[in-house]
Formats: sequence, C-alpha cells, structure tokens
Amino acid sequence: MSENTRPSARQQARPRSRPLAGLTAVVTGAGRGLGRAEALELSRLGAAVVVNDYGQPGRDGTGDASAAPAEDVADEIRAGGGTALAHTGDVADFRQAGELVEAAVKEFGRLDILVNNAGILRDRMVFSMTEDDWDAVIRVHLKGHFNTIRHAAAHWRERSKRDGAPVYGRIVNTSSEAFLAGSAGQPNYAAAKGGIVGLTTSTAHALAKYGVTANAICPRARTRMTEDVFAGLRPDDGGPDPLAPEHVAPLVGYLASPAAGRVNGRLLVVHGGMVALVERPRVAARFDSGQDTFTYDELDALLTPHYAGRPPGETFAAVEVLGLRRGA
Repeated sequence: MSENTRPSARQQARPRSRPLAGLTAVVTGAGRGLGRAEALELSRLGAAVVVNDYGQPGRDGTGDASAAPAEDVADEIRAGGGTALAHTGDVADFRQAGELVEAAVKEFGRLDILVNNAGILRDRMVFSMTEDDWDAVIRVHLKGHFNTIRHAAAHWRERSKRDGAPVYGRIVNTSSEAFLAGSAGQPNYAAAKGGIVGLTTSTAHALAKYGVTANAICPRARTRMTEDVFAGLRPDDGGPDPLAPEHVAPLVGYLASPAAGRVNGRLLVVHGGMVALVERPRVAARFDSGQDTFTYDELDALLTPHYAGRPPGETFAAVEVLGLRRGA
C-alpha cells in the first residue's frame, strides 16, 4: 500500500465499541509503516496515543525534531478526532526511553499500553557482517524494547503498590518470523527478535501479579524497512495488498484491550487476514544415561541413530511458518 493510497485516521470508520477509551498508549517507531497503522488503530479504539519516532536533528544539533514523522501521525490522529502527542526521542537510549514514559504520564496522567515497534535492518550473511551491523540492530530492537519496558514496568509496579491493587497494563512487542525460521541473511535481526521473545516471556512472568500482560507478535508487513524483502510479492490483479500494515494493527488493538486479559506470554504470527498461534517449545525426546554421567560412546549410541532418522536439513527453526497463508 503506497503512502498516497493508505487510509487516514479520518477515513477509517469508528468501531461500534471503543474498548480502549480512557486508556493511554505509547507506540514506538510509529511515524511510518507498521507503527503508524498500530497507532491509528489504537486511537480508533479509543486510546490517547503517544506517537514515538526518532527525530533527526541537523548536524549542528539545532535541527527541528518536530518535523519528524511522529508529528505527522499525531496530526493525523487529531484530524480524525483522536488524542495524540508526538515524541521524537531515541528509545534505544535508556534516558530518552524513560522520558517517553514520563511524557505519556505527564500529558495523560497514566500509561496503560506499550507497543514496541521501532527497528532497523542491516542485513548480511554472518561471514560478511560487521560489528557495527550487529551492534546497531541489537541496540535498536532488543535494547530499545528493554528500555521502554523497564521504565513502563517501574511505573506500573509503583502504581500497583501505591493503590494496593493490580493496575491495567498491556505490552505488545514485535518479534519476527526471521527468528522462527532462522533467516540466513539476518543473523543480527533474527538474534534480536529471538531475544525479544525471551524478554517478553520473562516480563510476562514478572509483571503478571501487577496486572500487566506482555505478548509478542511476528508481523509480516510491507513497510519502508521491508520493501526490498517483499518487493516481488505484490498482488498481480491490483487487489488488496495482503502485506499492508493495516492487516496487523487489529491484533495489536485486541492484545491491548481488556478482552485479552488472559493472553499473556504468547507469540502470534499475523499478516494478510490470518493469525497463527505459535505453541511453546516441547521436549521431543529424552535419553537417560545408564550410569551417573554420560560418556561419549553412550551419547554416540543414543543420539547418532536418533538424528539419522530425522529429515535432512531439519533444525530447531520452524521454516514452515513462512508458508502460512489465509485460507491455506
């Protein structure tokens, strides 16, 4: 879906119910693409939205950060009758991530929903990847998720202790099929997205007693970041784009809602009118040593025939997830 044809907040019909009315949401990386669609959807469902997208000031440090896309999306939300605040800080910076949470609380009195979407790509095969390629992707994706979660979690814990009761809190993190399938050309991205799943489940366990849920989605969407990845997957008949970000946003809205109170620590794949629930890893086989400690020979006798009977090329990666399609 091009920038010129995408629906605006004004064009999108208001839902029959507004389950997020009275709640405040932060969406990172929301100036374009997937984050923009998510911010618009949360507003459509009734939330006040803090639209975060990293501003790029001039080289002399005096550039106008307000000209960043975050302000455009905030204006779009307000034009559609919603409530929004733009924030141009870098969520990969611990202090600025804290300022983002503080901005939501200061402007709207509370924070209820955190959607982590900000990210970059630096794709290379592992033997060609530079240290900077690795560090940049881990910093924005994994550290950026941690930073905002850390500050939001402290806010919710403090509120819960002050009120003597659980609060309302929702975290929606962004993982990727690259982690599930083990994308060969994205070792940094796959590692960061796998780390986000671990961060999500740990957070889900840590914050459940405070009334907060944390879930992760693996979205497939055509955005500025992924335009090269999905360049050859446009519909031939000119019909709706199954990879439009608007296919993903409703799931984020649902996970942010009261209806999803029992959904916690989960991983969901979403794209093109389809949602797939990914089950947790399960133990496929178990072998016990005949003595106190395994020996090499014993392991060879047990594991070698086991793996000899497995399909060639099979790994822990779930490559079959890439074949998921609506109706298929």
